[in-house]
Amino acid sequence: MYSERFQKSLAAVEAAREKNIALEPERMTAKQKEDLLAAYHPDYNQDEFAILKVGPNSGEKVPTELAEILQAHSRISADSGDLNNPDYDVDVLVIGGGGAGASAAIEANEAGANVMIVTKLRIGDANTMMAEGGIQAADKANDSPAIHFVDAFGGGHFAAKRELLSKLVCDAPEAIQWLSDLGVEFDKDADGTMITTHGGGTSRKRMHAAKDYSGAEIMRTLRDEVLNREIPVVDFTAAIELILDEDGNAAGAVLMNMETKDLLVARAKTVIIATGGAGRMHYQGFPTSNHYGATADGLVLGYRVGAKLLYPETLQYHPTGAAYPEQIFGALVTEKVRSLGAKLVNVNGEVFMHPLETRDVAAASIIRECSTRENGVDTGSGQGVWLDTPMIEKIGGEGTIEKRIPAMMRMFLKYDIDIRKEPILVYPTLHYQNGGLDITPDGMTTNVKNLFVAGEAVGGIHGKNRLMGNSLLDIIVFGRNAGKNAAKSAKETTLNKLTLKHIDAFEKELEKAGIVTETVSPKLLPNYTKQNNI
Repeated sequence: MYSERFQKSLAAVEAAREKNIALEPERMTAKQKEDLLAAYHPDYNQDEFAILKVGPNSGEKVPTELAEILQAHSRISADSGDLNNPDYDVDVLVIGGGGAGASAAIEANEAGANVMIVTKLRIGDANTMMAEGGIQAADKANDSPAIHFVDAFGGGHFAAKRELLSKLVCDAPEAIQWLSDLGVEFDKDADGTMITTHGGGTSRKRMHAAKDYSGAEIMRTLRDEVLNREIPVVDFTAAIELILDEDGNAAGAVLMNMETKDLLVARAKTVIIATGGAGRMHYQGFPTSNHYGATADGLVLGYRVGAKLLYPETLQYHPTGAAYPEQIFGALVTEKVRSLGAKLVNVNGEVFMHPLETRDVAAASIIRECSTRENGVDTGSGQGVWLDTPMIEKIGGEGTIEKRIPAMMRMFLKYDIDIRKEPILVYPTLHYQNGGLDITPDGMTTNVKNLFVAGEAVGGIHGKNRLMGNSLLDIIVFGRNAGKNAAKSAKETTLNKLTLKHIDAFEKELEKAGIVTETVSPKLLPNYTKQNNI
């Protein structure tokens, strides 16, 4: 089944395992990291970016694929829908049914607002469900929010908005308590103390987890709370354009039934964008760990009404996506595998980096091994490096993998690969949208009143790189934050006449900039149909 070179490489990994377990690779210096990223990280590949010609970020670079949908035509015209007779009329409209949207809706409901969730798939069809490793919070005696801040600020290349990152780390312990009170089953010792582990770039063990399906456990709990509160959820219905009032404030959205394509109007005193990430844009042709609907919708919706983007040129390529077998190419192999002791090993059985470098550094290291030093492993359909999972049982004892990362074990067992006994092949996968809409600490966009944002659609919380476990944290902290403040703002808001005039204004910008395109946006769903019979 395997080529001779493949089998030789596998034998080299097994032969070096005992030595590699004891090996303590040196951390890279700041200069080494800078040079590595500049040479191999996709964010530094200038040929894959375009300069925006219209909108609030005109003159700035974004991925070519994102530029195409940001500078595209609306799916509707300015006279679409009867804005005076809305199909839905609420205080707070939440666009997106993942962890951030659910958290926002729960808190808005708790504050007494009339809130509704609209989502283009189903509630829970979101990147939250795909998150495996855990959620960070400095709630142990040897840790503090200040230390958490330093880890995250450095890991994000000192580019995070300080006020947002400060809120993230300071609200983290309460977020864990809130989730626990709602019913999230975190891993605990016999005495009830929550088990915490390291993640890449962390100086303390602050990763709380529910085995290796932490996101699914959190989303299950949040979804149940939304349904128990009887918060209305409109499934399979996409927001395709925001509505403003005549003062330029967010005032609802035009919705489209994903099956019938019928248009609906939702009027709202405040709007929360919680649409998630962009992995299904497949920037630079990378595979993705993201759910099917992750197509950067929120960035398009916000951008067309004048909301500014922050760091839209930065993406996170998770260093360990499955490289083999082909059926799960790009699927997430949680960083928790490395937290438990597995190391990254090249074709010759050599450990080539510290296992818990930050994600951007780890991804760039793997790409380097595969692209220039012939140290990658030929998978038959691409390249990868080994993640030596049997190390985990050697370090933690028999049964550790089944106890701590059972979902990972089951995913590979489906393809007759027992990660307790043999290593797995990995390669970076498009994982997280570091950039997004620019917000103030209350969750509102910096230049569109009553438009709030939460979760992966926000830019600036993590800077230009995110540490493991801070995304599940930010959907809770900033989801709750947006819900509370959107409800508060709704109580103080009286809507003026609704309008879609911004669509015509954006069209004029496109024409003035000489942009000729047939693309309409938001994209909504990826297209995997074969073109031209290829």
